[in-house]
Amino acid sequence: MLKLSADNLRGAAPTVHAFFGRSGGVSTGIYASLNCGPGSNDDRARVIENRHVALAALGSSNSRLLTLYQVHGAETVEVREAWEMGRGPKADAMATSIPGFALGILTADCAPVLLADTKAGIVGAAHAGWKGALAGIIESAVDAMEQLGAQRERIAAAIGPCISQRAYEVGEELRATVIANDSADAQHFVPSDRNDHWRFDLPAYAKTRLERAAVQSISIIPACTYAREADFFSFRRATHRGETDYGRQLSAIMLAPDESVYRGGIAC
Repeated sequence: MLKLSADNLRGAAPTVHAFFGRSGGVSTGIYASLNCGPGSNDDRARVIENRHVALAALGSSNSRLLTLYQVHGAETVEVREAWEMGRGPKADAMATSIPGFALGILTADCAPVLLADTKAGIVGAAHAGWKGALAGIIESAVDAMEQLGAQRERIAAAIGPCISQRAYEVGEELRATVIANDSADAQHFVPSDRNDHWRFDLPAYAKTRLERAAVQSISIIPACTYAREADFFSFRRATHRGETDYGRQLSAIMLAPDESVYRGGIAC
């Protein structure tokens, strides 16, 4: 199983986190093997089993893995109670102060962003593709954490595996849209081999948005989901191959549960 962590989040008790790859699960074919996405056409029972495997690897048998119906928007929800797999709210980020809720982000090229203010006991997680990042999902997540009692200057943020600039060719329209919001973001584009096409640095753009939100501790895990086929699912790679669907890898962060309170096993 591929399970990555970020230095600025690692060991920050009572917080645990992981950026999972695609290995270590029970799915087969194009979903092999740790597909945690209920939005895929994979067998539901296998997705459930994969989520159990990932949650156990996160480190607690008395936790609840929660994922959203991600829509590439800018809404963050406060997590106060659990929901069933596939019935999450339409949003792209979560924040909570409740131990035992594993906030999960599903990706296949977009950037997962995990956040924590361990002094306040507040964690957050965001799904940041270019649309969501441009719309303000990262700032929305930081704001939601602050409303729960976090202080943004204490928040540590980690940007997980996503598509790299080398693999992310975009058209002039996307570049123009991003730059129209802030001309300084032209720095995140370099010319591609094709006329009127560019290569966009999504992780660097996410980092810039975090910096503008006054987050000071930021790390990037340098792993390209498109290039590393054995390790990660990739929507763009699947599209280029004409495949009908694709799996989703999981990134999750959680305040470690009080084992005396959270009993009753895993609810995915």
